Amino acid sequence: MLLLTKFDQKKLIVSPDTIKYIEAIPDTLIIFINGDSILVKESLEEIMNQAILYQAKILQRADALKTQNPS
Repeated sequence: MLLLTKFDQKKLIVSPDTIKYIEAIPDTLIIFINGDSILVKESLEEIMNQAILYQAKILQRADALKTQNPS
């Protein structure tokens, strides 16, 4: 999950699986697959890095489960 900050300082958590695309206009605009959008303070690079870390954690957990319960 991605921890992001709206411009009113409120924090929100977003699933990267719900993101269609992100634009820098120059603020960062996230467009979701359902058509909703939101402006956040984080840069494209920050969001991309968070998404990469999130996916890495998922893969690590899957690997750990596979190791614990070999078929």
